[in-house]
Amino acid sequence: MSSTTIQIISRSKYYNWLVKNLFSSWVNTILTVIALIFVYQVGSFFLNWAIFDADFRYNFQGELIIDRGFCSKNIMPGEYGACWAIIFARWNQFMYGLYPIEEAWRVNLIYALLPLAIIGILFDKIPFRRYFIYFTFIFPFLAYFMLYGGPGLSVVGTNKWGGLLVTLFLGVTGIGLAFPLSILLALGRRSKMPIIKSLCVVFIEFIRGVPLITLLFTANVMLPLFLPDGVNPDNLLRALVAVTLFQSAYMAEAIRGGLQAIPRGQVEAAQSLGLSYWQTTRKIVLPQALKIAIPPIVNTCIGLFKDTSLVLIIGLFDLLGIGRAALADMTWTKLYYEVYVFISLVFFIFCFGMSRYSLYLEKKLKTDNS
Repeated sequence: MSSTTIQIISRSKYYNWLVKNLFSSWVNTILTVIALIFVYQVGSFFLNWAIFDADFRYNFQGELIIDRGFCSKNIMPGEYGACWAIIFARWNQFMYGLYPIEEAWRVNLIYALLPLAIIGILFDKIPFRRYFIYFTFIFPFLAYFMLYGGPGLSVVGTNKWGGLLVTLFLGVTGIGLAFPLSILLALGRRSKMPIIKSLCVVFIEFIRGVPLITLLFTANVMLPLFLPDGVNPDNLLRALVAVTLFQSAYMAEAIRGGLQAIPRGQVEAAQSLGLSYWQTTRKIVLPQALKIAIPPIVNTCIGLFKDTSLVLIIGLFDLLGIGRAALADMTWTKLYYEVYVFISLVFFIFCFGMSRYSLYLEKKLKTDNS
């Protein structure tokens, strides 16, 4: 088959797809035209404001060379382009919070090692996966040593952590700790032992029945009361406890839904083969349940990652908190659009990445059972 014939067939496929999906009737044609006009108007306006008419003038030495008077006029979008100088000026705060800039290399190192720590549990067909799994278990201790400090490194208290560092710490650590806890809660809620089942039911229903803000306040005020004298965890650890408990309750219900989808006959068949409860759960029930529960699990993970911005109410400055603090500076007042667009873009990148991984996993495991 010649290349010309292949091109004709390819164009024919595109043409047929356009006719079938966009111009199949006069109603669809009108809606398609309206949608294209809307996308063009909004897209051209945003590109002009964000890129073509925007002001990026901020040099690499950290010296502001922008006419601040121009930026102060940027009250309504459309009058002028975006003034992205505020992002450059506050970049260190967005990434590290109040972390000492001379020690920022420690945070950058953890940022660089984080993908290596999670790639082994996200993908199974990679070279030397076993060593990546080993590194996954070592990484939390390495990250704590590098970020907080220890022998050979100056101590940087968590009260100086902020920005993306706090967002990733709460999001990644909260999800990692909540996942095994949620499995135990889901199994406990389906347990035949009345006490275990009642405790799991009460815990899940209570946590799901109160807002995360309430849990954050409760952990911030009451957690030290349950600890021995002299043990006083900082605000970041208290927030991590609240976030983990909140996430585990919601994820437990998602996993319980997957457990209920497993036919009873599979459990009975495993019992007839002499498998114990834990062998049946680990080898037969749980793998299928987790596969079925992938969409709701990822949905709760995305929700948790976005909810980390609520820690601002207990005095922690995550990415959103740093943005609001930057706007409080009179030098950069009225640049709300630039700050919130930047923060939204960062959150979108991480949440969209989780969503795409979910689709990859569903396709790989064929969760539709087709």
